[in-house]
Amino acid sequence: MAIALAGTHSGVGKTTVTLAILSALREWGMVIQSFKVGPDYIDPMFHTAITGRPCRNLDPVLTSPNYVRDCFAKHSASVDGAVIEGVMGLFDGAGSDEFASTAHIAKLLDRAGESISVILVVDCSRMSRSLAATLYGYQNFDPDLNLAGVILNRVGSDLHREILTEAIAPLGIPILGVIPRSEGITLSDRHLGLIPTDEVANFSQISAQLADLGRRCLDWQKLMPLISSKGIPRNLSTSPTREVSSELKIEIAVARDRAFNFYYADNLDILQELGAELVYWSPLSESQPPVEVQGLYFGGGFPEVFAKELSENQAAIAFVRQAASANMPIYAECGGLMYLSEAIANFSGQSFEMVGVLPTKTAMTQKLTLGYRQCALHQNSSQQTWLPSAPIWGHEFHRSIQTTPTPEPLFDLTNYAGTNVGVEGWGNPHLLATYIHLHWGGNPTIPQRFIEACESYQHSVASLYKPSRLSIPLK
Repeated sequence: MAIALAGTHSGVGKTTVTLAILSALREWGMVIQSFKVGPDYIDPMFHTAITGRPCRNLDPVLTSPNYVRDCFAKHSASVDGAVIEGVMGLFDGAGSDEFASTAHIAKLLDRAGESISVILVVDCSRMSRSLAATLYGYQNFDPDLNLAGVILNRVGSDLHREILTEAIAPLGIPILGVIPRSEGITLSDRHLGLIPTDEVANFSQISAQLADLGRRCLDWQKLMPLISSKGIPRNLSTSPTREVSSELKIEIAVARDRAFNFYYADNLDILQELGAELVYWSPLSESQPPVEVQGLYFGGGFPEVFAKELSENQAAIAFVRQAASANMPIYAECGGLMYLSEAIANFSGQSFEMVGVLPTKTAMTQKLTLGYRQCALHQNSSQQTWLPSAPIWGHEFHRSIQTTPTPEPLFDLTNYAGTNVGVEGWGNPHLLATYIHLHWGGNPTIPQRFIEACESYQHSVASLYKPSRLSIPLK
């Protein structure tokens, strides 16, 4: 059993409501698995910080409907309950139909034998009796959807609550919670959404406030039966596996700190399932990974916010430069691409030196580049050997641009509507750097070939010498 928290549209407060529910359940000692519909990275960080379990993305565009079903079944099988946070409005999908919407995910899982109760979060701050018309539409728009109840958010007063309750009574939709406007909890944001939990100094206090909000304002007698269940293990698709031919360990350094923290939990799991050991390190504060590694993985994040600190850590920059010159395999997405460039110019126009592996600079702009991208190999990208030959789906989400176009791009890009939106990406047999975020659940070839490249690098280095660590020229 699980609940899926949906909204009438973006901005109604479904993330706050989701976090309030998760915080209350965690305080009561329940083991809850959370999920997020869509490609978002930041909301899952908040889920994870509260539940203590990695939040999982459910995105059939980046993966597939089968992968979504298997992911949900696998991670909800041995917990006390599951909570899904939706995306945008309930019926808003990747295109003009319902595909990849919260409604689509709920029905997809229902058909797979899960019991998904959809709960609609409504911002009531600027309506009264019109709420009935709104809910009537959501209740009847798709008869295949199980709309289990509504949570009224930002209710102005007791009188406002009475009017809303009376207006929707004929519809028979259970009210599962009423949150007063005065109870609003502010989560700070910036140019790409909420500020990640690692940068929120008082997050434990906010979590306690959210738990208190959830306990007081939600009807747990009605809500708990929709959430709480002991799952039964299901038959799942086989996880990716490979035969590890090397006698030595394959260790991959994953950049993980305030500058680099956009990672799908499944991507990290897949690397481990394929035999790699992950070593976390900070390009902000460490000179290099703590052990000898055979590959580097840079996720997205906010390197532009910490550009000065990254630039000042010349030891880390020297390490990455030397690793690249030694042909150590490097995979970098978005923020990782920016770090590998020659420099990052922040919103104020200040420029800070970066690694310089890529012959371009990056600069922040006010324009947001956002959306799903189908990525087909460009005619000159055959030298990048980790990518499958068939087009793959990814997601783009950034405000920076490259000042120098890629001379031999990796990808020809089209958006979800099929419109050409340009070319993108850098690559050679040892490096892949792209603005495109990829979920490897839909692209298992990429992590497998990445690890094989790390293994080849390991053999090539071992055949020459066996250093304890890469030597680093310090300035």
